[in-house]
Amino acid sequence: MSNVGTDPGREAFKVEASELLTELETSLLELEEAPDDEDLIGRVFRAMHTIKGSGAMFGFDDVAAFTHDVETVFDEVRNGKITVTKTLIDLTLSARDHIRALIDSAETGESVDEAKAGKITEGLRKLLPSSAEHTETPVKEVDSSQKTEERAVTYRVRFKPNKELFANGTNPIPLLNELRMLGECEIIAHVHNIPLLNELESEGCYTYWDIILTTDKGENAINDVFIFVDDDCEITIQVIDTGDALDDERDYKKLGEILIERGDVSKEELQKILAGKKRLGDMVVDAGLVKPDEVQAALVEQRHVRKVREKSQTKEPASSIRVPSEKLDTLVNLVGELVTVQARLSQVAIDKDDPEVILISEEVERLTSELRDDTMSIRMLPIGTTFSKFKRLVRDLSNELGREVILFTEGGETELDKTVIEKLNDPLVHIIRNSIDHGIESPAERTGKGKPREGKIHLSAEHSGANVLIRIKDDGKGISTEAVKAKAIKNGLITPDTELPDKEIYGLIFAPGFSTAEKVTSVSGRGVGMDVVKKNIDALRGSVEIESSEGNGTAITLKLPLTLAIIDGLLVKIKDDNFVISLSSVEECIELTQADIDRAHGRHMVNVRGELVPYIRLREWFEIDGKEPEIAQIVITEHNGRRTGFVVDYVVGEYQTVIKSLGSIYKDVEGLSGATILGDGTVALILDIQKMTQYVEKEELESFQ
Repeated sequence: MSNVGTDPGREAFKVEASELLTELETSLLELEEAPDDEDLIGRVFRAMHTIKGSGAMFGFDDVAAFTHDVETVFDEVRNGKITVTKTLIDLTLSARDHIRALIDSAETGESVDEAKAGKITEGLRKLLPSSAEHTETPVKEVDSSQKTEERAVTYRVRFKPNKELFANGTNPIPLLNELRMLGECEIIAHVHNIPLLNELESEGCYTYWDIILTTDKGENAINDVFIFVDDDCEITIQVIDTGDALDDERDYKKLGEILIERGDVSKEELQKILAGKKRLGDMVVDAGLVKPDEVQAALVEQRHVRKVREKSQTKEPASSIRVPSEKLDTLVNLVGELVTVQARLSQVAIDKDDPEVILISEEVERLTSELRDDTMSIRMLPIGTTFSKFKRLVRDLSNELGREVILFTEGGETELDKTVIEKLNDPLVHIIRNSIDHGIESPAERTGKGKPREGKIHLSAEHSGANVLIRIKDDGKGISTEAVKAKAIKNGLITPDTELPDKEIYGLIFAPGFSTAEKVTSVSGRGVGMDVVKKNIDALRGSVEIESSEGNGTAITLKLPLTLAIIDGLLVKIKDDNFVISLSSVEECIELTQADIDRAHGRHMVNVRGELVPYIRLREWFEIDGKEPEIAQIVITEHNGRRTGFVVDYVVGEYQTVIKSLGSIYKDVEGLSGATILGDGTVALILDIQKMTQYVEKEELESFQ
């Protein structure tokens, strides 16, 4: 191999090659299912061709030489002279792995298996025909980088509330702000119906609005904004521009056409005054046909559509740049520091009670919030790229174990923080390997049970509030509660007379070394490695839940936070100490009186609308002395379907929390997951709700024994 430099060109090739190899693997697995798909064949050929050309350009001569043989074979496939077979797919996947090894060896200096490379090359050359056996078939190549975008449509929305809107407790401003979030928006308020002050009813709504909105979200998104006020308002939505105007159609309807279309003036009335020499807007106002704000609304609409058309027809192609992840991490850290400083500025502004300082503070808070959201969105990546990796895992493992398994993925567009995605790979590998090894039966066994020969694994992702739910579901034989319980008794985890619900029995498989497999193989049985899954998901502040039906399959759900850097929290106090609870876990806050404590007869339980909820007294947990308030507060949280309360002295309110690690000295402190700095410079500790809830569950479990 040629000497490896560290110039930017070579580094750029490594990044590009990594992406191409990922796309190559995905395309090959799809091609195996659809061997006649010319688009997939073209994608494989182009990936190989690009890797070969770029490799030769930047000094990766061994990569270029090896890739040449694979490219030659797929050129013949494109020409219809070689058919796609399982042998070809196997060899090409092995070639893809070898190319990866060659590129990695440039950085690590480790040698690669040249004998394996020789076998791959020999196998590929055997597939080449000695002469053309088929008629050459032209292949229509499609640029896979081109993606269809939803076309933006311009709507005219008239939002005319009933006079009683305010009396019903509705504020129209948030609705208008929500429309602004859907796209490019202009809002015109019609105020000509507002009466004189002595006739004004303080709770009456006399204003209505025209909204000109250009969005690609569709009409349903607009209707959703008004879903709760639909009965109290007159809502009309009209499409006024579909975004498909030709280059010479930048102009829009004339003012008179818009006024007639809106119903503000009739065609006959307009024609009577068109003989005048004034501007049309002035004439219709002077004639008393329309109000000035209605003319203004029509002019705004006219200007808006013209601007949108000009913008769409002169729009430059979108571009993107590559940024090292270290720079992105640094940016996120700096934004986190800025959020902390902004909180301190807000606190100082409130203490000084200076209107000018408060105004500046509020503006900084708005800008900081926008910067935080934009920075977090940059870190968000679709999880589909991670999902695609597991198709290869399922294929190889199925062949190794003699199973027939199909992997279905759903929700690949769901976005998650890149840090979470990077740490999610190992847990998903463990779960999928266990599903195939111990969950999916052999083809003969499935046929005997009346099931299809091919087992199915569904891998899906979806947003749920401030979290993402990742579900791995198989249609295998499920988990035997009796087998799990027997193993738990053998390992001394529970006693023979312990009675547990199924959910808690499934939880036992997370114990270290727990396995129901009858024999140890190269692939672990369900349970082996599940303690690793639990540990990794806990480190991500997530949770794992198992559902199973014996004979019908198992579903494992991972609940993960969207980001690990900044969270919305609930700030609480115990004496002079501050604590933060993740707001996504909080259900409600209730009072705890002495009467409630007496009714529980010494047990840490509280009745919440007929349901007994266990609670933890944080004063006792953290051994905080001092006088307790007469009426304490209980913050009710939910985790894995279980509700747990946390008793605090006071609930301060919502607080945007920048998470800081506690350091090696405090890393093993029970019940804490990090810390944050408040606006006044003091430190607040972030509670580990998951660990503390598990502590309560463990106490309940021990009480059964």
